[in-house]
This record gives sequence, structure tokens and C-alpha cells, in this order.
Amino acid sequence: MQSKYKVGLMRLNLLAAALLLALLAYQTALSASALLLWLAVTWLTVTAALLEFSHRRPATFPWQLLPSLLLAGLLWTDPERHSLWIWGWPALLMLPQPGWILGLTFILASFAWWSLIDVLGFEQAIFSGLLLLTLMLLGLARNLQLQPLRLASRQRVRLAPGLPLWTAHQLATDLRRERARCRREGVHGELLLLGTSRHLLWPLAQDLCRQTHDFESCYRLNQRTLAALLLTRDPEQARLRRQALLEGLRTPVKARFTFLDVASSLDEQLARFDKQDSVLVIDPETDHGQ
Repeated sequence: MQSKYKVGLMRLNLLAAALLLALLAYQTALSASALLLWLAVTWLTVTAALLEFSHRRPATFPWQLLPSLLLAGLLWTDPERHSLWIWGWPALLMLPQPGWILGLTFILASFAWWSLIDVLGFEQAIFSGLLLLTLMLLGLARNLQLQPLRLASRQRVRLAPGLPLWTAHQLATDLRRERARCRREGVHGELLLLGTSRHLLWPLAQDLCRQTHDFESCYRLNQRTLAALLLTRDPEQARLRRQALLEGLRTPVKARFTFLDVASSLDEQLARFDKQDSVLVIDPETDHGQ
């Protein structure tokens, strides 16, 4: 395995699937079906090329909609040639996806099955429809069974390979632990919240991660907000650290530093940060605008 994220093997599988679809597209006479197959080839190839950057996409991005639409399009445009592809619907239901995509997949599969009635004949269509429904329900059951595991995995793993960037759920846990450790060991700790635009979030996250120590962690709270738990020996060292850290971050950025010994819950901190008008706030000190 090339890496712990199995990028190499996944890329190889995607390219192999793209090659098979390209062969089918080359042999397909109907222009509409060929176009759909070439679109699938393009999608798989681009996905394989950009696979290492998949962590930039939000987990809820409905990418599963594209293969469902391509499969439905093939069955509608050329049902005689691609009728066997109808058995791919149960596999699509096992993919991690939002609930509304699951419902849409059932609808698309129903229309695709309806388009095959003339090809299969009434009796075979009824039998294949019942069998397809059974397999799709099994696929849905498998999807629902894996959802708690996927949720737990997203809550505990890093968001980007190679970066100490964690989830908001992890920050809520770490905040309590670091606050207790600072009180116990006499260490000065601060919670840093950073706000920026969506297109600058990941570059800013890289800057932030580069400027933190190995014993500190950074977090992605949403599409516009990052956080970090900073640890120093005393408030004076923390003041120098804040200045150096802000100078090393790309702008525009809104920042809020809160001492851990006065920090409330994460939800309250985020609420205060959303209402913050100043570019820089240090709590419990006086606001600092820039």
C-alpha cells in the first residue's frame, strides 16, 4: 500500500473503470449513449487525477448524484444495450450519501426499471422489479448500518492527510481536557478562532498548521472558521506568540484569542465570534481592532 489513505490503489481502480467504459463508448453506435459513457470516463479520470485533494470537498457534497444520473441516462437512452446495468442501483445505495440522494436514487431506479418493461416483457419486468427492490432494500440497510461508523470516523480522524487538522467535535473534547491540564500544570492556554473566506480556508489552514507545535492541534469548524489550541509558559510568551502567528497568516482574516481559564463552551465561543465586529479580539483583555 503506497500510503495509509490507499490513494494509489483507489486511483488504479478508477482508471481501470474509466478504461472499460472507454471501450464500451468506442463500440457504442448510439451517440447519446456514447456521450454519457465518455462523460463517465472523463469524470472517473479527473477524479483519479485529483484524488489526493479529495479532503478539500465537504463530506456532505453530493458527488454520488453524478453516477446515479449517468446510470439512469444510459438506461433511458439505450435500454436494449444497457439493460443489465439496472443491477448497479443496489451498489449505488451502499455509498455514503445524504438522505435526499438516497430518495432520489430510488426514484431514478424506478423510472429506469419502467423504461425496461417493453424490453423485458411484462412477466420478466415484474420479477426483475421485485428482485431489484429487494436488493436495493438490502443495499439501503447496509448503508444505514454503516452510517454510525462513518459518523464516528469523521469525528475522530484528521480532515487532511499530513495536516494536524481535526473536527469541531474533536475540539469540544480537547477543550475540556486542555483547560483541566492548564489549571493542573500551570500552563497558559488559549483558544484561537480564525474566520476567512471559503476560498482561503484551506491555504489558511496550511499556514496555521505550519505555525503550531507538535503538541498543539488545529481544527476546521465550518467552511469559514478554523480554530487552534495554543499552549505557552506564561501570558507574556503568549503575547509574543500571538503577534508572530498573526504575521505569518495570510489575510484577510478575523481572529479571536480566548484564555482557556475563562473560555466557555465551544458553542458560546462560536456565537461570540460570529457577532464580533473587530478584526482582532483578545478575551479577557480589551478588544483590538485593526
